[in-house]
Amino acid sequence: MIVVQNSIVSDDIADRRFGCDLGCCRGACCVDGDSGAPLLEEEVPVLEAILPEVKPYMTAEGLDAVERQGVAVRDNDGDLGTPLIAGGACAYITYDGDLALCAIEKAFRANNFQFPNFNFQFPKPVSCHLYPIRVEDYGEFTAVNYHRWDICRSAQGHGDPLYIYLKEPLVRRFGQAWYDELLGQIKISNND
Repeated sequence: MIVVQNSIVSDDIADRRFGCDLGCCRGACCVDGDSGAPLLEEEVPVLEAILPEVKPYMTAEGLDAVERQGVAVRDNDGDLGTPLIAGGACAYITYDGDLALCAIEKAFRANNFQFPNFNFQFPKPVSCHLYPIRVEDYGEFTAVNYHRWDICRSAQGHGDPLYIYLKEPLVRRFGQAWYDELLGQIKISNND
């Protein structure tokens, strides 16, 4: 366990290697599951503001789900998440053949990394950007863990350690000072 500010970070973040392999999984993380991608409260108005830019990339089923459920929904625990299409896929899904992709990210990239009329500089909700890292807020502290899912088996053990592979979303979620402290803690633990 690594302690960074008010976060408890699993050793897996420093030790485990991961390299997303869309050629193998075909974007299954956007299709499978029993709830949508976790959202932060501050991401809801962002989704509302950028929805007109994202709609052209969404499926008809996804558009219907957002129109019926809204841009975000609360699950039985009261947690915010993306709405789902019947069958479990995220409402913000799009396809390139049989490859599931994020319509938000596709719109973001099509607009040269910005959404007109809105200061949004990231390609998708932070929980998706961070995956396979999952963040749980417990009030006094935040848990930062590696989420193992069978659909990501081909990505496990390849690529860079998670803290390097997911540097951009970690900095996005926690800030540069937090990330620099994480690097320092990993360096200390590696020298032990």
